[in-house]
Amino acid sequence: MSWSQYWQYAAANAWLGVVPALFGLVIALPVGIACVRWRLLYPPVLSATNVIYAIPSLALFVVLIDYTGLGNVTLIIPLTLFSLCVLVPNVVDGLRSVPDPVRQAATAMGFGPTRRLLQVELPLAIPVVIAGLRIAVVSSISLVSVGALIGVNSLGYFFIDGLQRSFNEEIYAAIVGVIVIALLADLILVLVRRLLTPWSRSRGGTSKGGPEPAGAEQAVLAEGMAR
Repeated sequence: MSWSQYWQYAAANAWLGVVPALFGLVIALPVGIACVRWRLLYPPVLSATNVIYAIPSLALFVVLIDYTGLGNVTLIIPLTLFSLCVLVPNVVDGLRSVPDPVRQAATAMGFGPTRRLLQVELPLAIPVVIAGLRIAVVSSISLVSVGALIGVNSLGYFFIDGLQRSFNEEIYAAIVGVIVIALLADLILVLVRRLLTPWSRSRGGTSKGGPEPAGAEQAVLAEGMAR
């Protein structure tokens, strides 16, 4: 095992783990918004994502190979679909967690539905959405290694090569690499959440373990974000 090859495959593993989760987020946001607006849509959408998640990844690879060939696309599509099982419920839960007094305060300030969604509801839903994104990213980074079975360059290559050559050190190095990549990606998302929700830091610093702000106080936070 050469270290240059190891770092190359580690970088590919990280990229192929993050991209499907981001694609999934792009899909989950409008789907989740639609499910919140039309509540009858949510149960069938949730059932569909759960059914997709129940399909073995190798089975999806085999089906897609005839259409997308052996390569990154064949790996990215299933991982994107799998991420929806986590991301769609988190988008829905995040939007539903916005208190009604906040929505009413935004409406009273002259916010239309679209502006209220973009400037009030989605920002307040960020912690819940990113919590789901963290799970999706870590899961995808782990599942990328399975792509080595269809010729995708990732740390999974060292699992196969180490097993074939009875070289356990190579397998251990790949496992450590996957864990480190997952931890770094999770840490980055935590930092992104903190950057996108500065009001949560200031609130935590002033409350010092006290109770969460009531709806009226959250409405003031929403007004501040809108400005």
